[in-house]
Amino acid sequence: MQAETTMPTSHFDRIGGADKIRALVRRFYQIMDELPESYGIRKLHAEDLQGSEDKLFKFLCGWMGGPQLYVQEYGHPMLRRRHLPFAISASERDQWLLCMNTALHEIVQDQQLRDELSAAFAKVADHMRNQH
Repeated sequence: MQAETTMPTSHFDRIGGADKIRALVRRFYQIMDELPESYGIRKLHAEDLQGSEDKLFKFLCGWMGGPQLYVQEYGHPMLRRRHLPFAISASERDQWLLCMNTALHEIVQDQQLRDELSAAFAKVADHMRNQH
């Protein structure tokens, strides 16, 4: 008898697909606009956040194992390179993570998934730092 093997479910599927990622991204940018503690990271963005929201949504769909919308439209993300024009220190990293972790807590019900995504976001956000 052969043991059944199951494919691991992607974060994209576990979070609930594109609609849930869209909700997460929308809430993330709302929080960035609302929290005085996120002023430093907010001022690095355009006044109108729609373009940033759209790009982050497309990136996260692919990053979480869903359709590669960002790559199809813009090519390889090259995250660090794309963020080099912006001064990103530990303060900006922490502000970004505060907004994302708050959004995760509000939007994602699955505690294990929240923890996994939070840890992954922390690694990526730390990698974006270009100021010491």
